[in-house]
Amino acid sequence: MLDVAVIEEPAAAESSLDPIRSRILAALAEPGSAAMLAGRLGLPRQKVNYHLKELERHGLVELAEERRKGNVTERVYRATAASYVISPSALAAVSPDPARSPDQLSARWLLALGARLVQEVGSLLTGAARAGQRVASFGIDAEVRFASAADRAAFAEELAQAVAGLVGRYHDESAPQGRRHRVVVGLHQIPDPHPATDSPRPDAAQENPR
Repeated sequence: MLDVAVIEEPAAAESSLDPIRSRILAALAEPGSAAMLAGRLGLPRQKVNYHLKELERHGLVELAEERRKGNVTERVYRATAASYVISPSALAAVSPDPARSPDQLSARWLLALGARLVQEVGSLLTGAARAGQRVASFGIDAEVRFASAADRAAFAEELAQAVAGLVGRYHDESAPQGRRHRVVVGLHQIPDPHPATDSPRPDAAQENPR
């Protein structure tokens, strides 16, 4: 079972978003048959069996084993991954495109960058899985608490300069064996887990991340 699988086909994405099928996928973190799942989820076995076939057809679940019980063969399934991510490529022409309106201060542009990240890394993972290879990547996740909006703006400016300096130092357009890599750096406020109980910040409604 993969840690994360990327769903790129529209039909598979639609199948995974069905409420019953998403429950079945979650339940199949541990292998189970239609009868076992029916008991776990409180659903009719026939209905579970139908949804299992649809999930199998889209590659979201797979046959783990077959158990013979008298004259009956019990098919045991498992999810193909512990979790799933739907690639923006499943949305085809309406998927976000950062090239449409690049703006460092736009939250919508940051979202488009994130969507492209999912699409590109998802494509790499899919290809690497087929070839039995690993994807070379690197990620940083950090939190910073700013005392003021001015500090946040200063941080963003220094970060932009630092990244630009590193890119300029290591980028080699003429390298014959070079491989292109994408660097994405984002800064955004962490959503408040209790928005109904806390008062909004003065700049919470502004799109500008600085």
